[in-house]
Amino acid sequence: MKKVLYILGQLTDRDVEWLVAAGQKRRLAPGTVLIREGEPTDAVYFVLGGDLAVTQGAGEGRPIGRLGVGEIVGEMSFVDASPPSATVRAVEDSAVLRIPRDLLRERLKSDDGFAARFYHAIAIFLSDRLRSALVASGGPGARPGGGLESGELDPSVLDTMSLAGGRFQQMLIRLGGT
Repeated sequence: MKKVLYILGQLTDRDVEWLVAAGQKRRLAPGTVLIREGEPTDAVYFVLGGDLAVTQGAGEGRPIGRLGVGEIVGEMSFVDASPPSATVRAVEDSAVLRIPRDLLRERLKSDDGFAARFYHAIAIFLSDRLRSALVASGGPGARPGGGLESGELDPSVLDTMSLAGGRFQQMLIRLGGT
């Protein structure tokens, strides 16, 4: 659930309320494809519950990761407008909060504060993902924790972790659980 903490920790309560109001809860049966590699996506998703597999390549594809509660999906394609580089499929009954791309873009254009907080949160999130990938690949200079001691979180994330966790719990309650 660490990923959602990066996002919700940078946003305000009002921002999170907007996400809940603008989004739609969607249930996914096992095998349901949420995002297909190479095909444009029209939303960003917060995983509310369940287990999603991430694969690359034709057919079932080569497994490259798993996503669970608190993960964000579709953010890279949202930021750079490129088609998704992987397929995301439900492994078990799952639930996501779907934030339509058009509504999110509208909000970002009309609210400079929200835009600054949202893009800052995405930058932190993607930076952490890149550091984790470097650690996993054993890349040059890679250290567990991306420069922090193994298992340590960035102090800026620690400051907002409790607040972000509370916001995510409120999001789940408002959306009727998973």
